[in-house]
Amino acid sequence: MENVQTNKTVLVTGGTGFLGIHTVLQLLQQGYEVKTTLRSLAKKENVIKALKEGGLRDFSHLSFVEADLTTDNNWDEAVKDCDYVLHVASPFPAQDPKDENELIIPARDGALRVLRASRDAGVKRIVLTSSFAAVGYSNNNEDHIFTEEDWTDVNTELPAYIKSKTIAEKSAWEFIEKEGNELELAVINPVGIFGPALGEITSASLDIAVSGILSGNMEYTPTFTMGVVDVRDVVDIHIKAMLHPDASGERFIATSEGVMSFYDVAELFKKERQQYTSNIKKLEPIGKEFYKEMSNEKAKTVLNWNPRSREEALLASADSLMANS
Repeated sequence: MENVQTNKTVLVTGGTGFLGIHTVLQLLQQGYEVKTTLRSLAKKENVIKALKEGGLRDFSHLSFVEADLTTDNNWDEAVKDCDYVLHVASPFPAQDPKDENELIIPARDGALRVLRASRDAGVKRIVLTSSFAAVGYSNNNEDHIFTEEDWTDVNTELPAYIKSKTIAEKSAWEFIEKEGNELELAVINPVGIFGPALGEITSASLDIAVSGILSGNMEYTPTFTMGVVDVRDVVDIHIKAMLHPDASGERFIATSEGVMSFYDVAELFKKERQQYTSNIKKLEPIGKEFYKEMSNEKAKTVLNWNPRSREEALLASADSLMANS
């Protein structure tokens, strides 16, 4: 059910992304005026189709702006008259590029472009989607529980994606400190984002960890565990961080309780969704699992955030992918 209309306008960057489309949907359902950026307005119909699948019937409070994070064009128009900006757009590559700067420069410069435009337009607060990648890749102590106090060290050997998220977030905090003026910043650091796909909009996480397992394309399981969070809860924590007085100047890890390996995911599907699992290969963990534990205590305490279980998020992914297959 759609709520009474508010008089607040929110910009969501990257409306064709998995997190972006769910963010647009929840904000419209909660009565906000929503603007979203697309790299090409040709993608507009994909967004409308996905929102219809999510149950939206009234599109009168949604508008689109063509804007790309790699250029200045139209960002002033995108942020104009906005109370809040949720900067969720970010590339997640299927594989690491040969040159890490192909990811680092757009991630950093794109974030700064959105921050600068937001400051100049008098936006109250921007919520930036960073990643657990910016938190948890420099401490290999097995007993360490990662919190928002932790930072990935960009001066160590890292995949380009992890480095890009860390550099982009650090650049955002530095911008706010030095030239943000009245603009407030809150940052969300999600782990692997799962949950239901809308329309044909999925994500690298769904394609690799859910489709890859169910289709039988995965022959072995990587030797790491991952945090899991439902996309609907990631939207919820963004909106809470957008509104909560105590969220300004803070970062929040978004994760369900516990972690899972790809082997655990396959076993969950076999147990709970036998009808999907005829293609699953016998996945044996190879080598010793690399285990990371992270805390969601700050998000729960400060923002009163209560995420779904990791099992619910993964089963929702499987259900939506199989329904659309």
